Amino acid sequence: MRTDLDAQLISALRKARKEHPCYGVRGLRETVEPTLRVSYGKCYRLCKENGLLQRQKHPHGLTKCNHRDPQSDDLVQRDFTARKPDVKYLSDITQIECADGRLYLAAVMDCYDGAVVGFSMKHHMRASLCCDALRDAVSRYGYQKGLILHSDHGSQYTSQEYRAAIAEFGSIRQSMGRTHCCFDNARMESFFATLKKELVYRLDCSTMKRDEVRKIVFRWIETYYNRRRRNTANELNLPPLVKRIRFADRPFAA
Repeated sequence: MRTDLDAQLISALRKARKEHPCYGVRGLRETVEPTLRVSYGKCYRLCKENGLLQRQKHPHGLTKCNHRDPQSDDLVQRDFTARKPDVKYLSDITQIECADGRLYLAAVMDCYDGAVVGFSMKHHMRASLCCDALRDAVSRYGYQKGLILHSDHGSQYTSQEYRAAIAEFGSIRQSMGRTHCCFDNARMESFFATLKKELVYRLDCSTMKRDEVRKIVFRWIETYYNRRRRNTANELNLPPLVKRIRFADRPFAA
């Protein structure tokens, strides 16, 4: 028999699902727990009984290696953490199918808090796409001397154009994972998987024009992912820019 507490929990879970359409059971539980205590098992059961569980698609990689271009060493070695902001960035490209063609997104992520600090969207995936994402990140957030900029071996990242863009800033160190090894840039791949599952597939962006999708992706990154979405890699699961602001006055370890 449903209790009053169950009714309150279901109502709170429905509200949480509406605000965070792609959260799993753990995320929904953490959202309602400040006011209503509930075990994971009970939360799962209530979600299942009330149609609040999610099933999501999984995206695949995109960039291709050009073995004739110069390569860089892997300075990250799968350590996707940082003790302070703007010392270790990750970058990659993904594509989004739209009604009038493909939209390509290049993004730059800060390993400190998982914030997407720069991005660019175009109808092509030439090197200039990645260069613009890098310049966007540096112009908005700056960088520390010796910043590591990590990517895969995609031809955009090994190109002379991209290396010239890095050289504009003088003290950025380029890093690359191994060829055909998505795990060497796993945190960036995870962000794109989240974008696809929580936005692109859910809204069926293949039925929308590129200009509309560009606006939707921009809003999702800037107003939701960076500022409101829980990030389990951060202290207290804080959203990326909330962590950055909250710990802004804390002395960082060298």
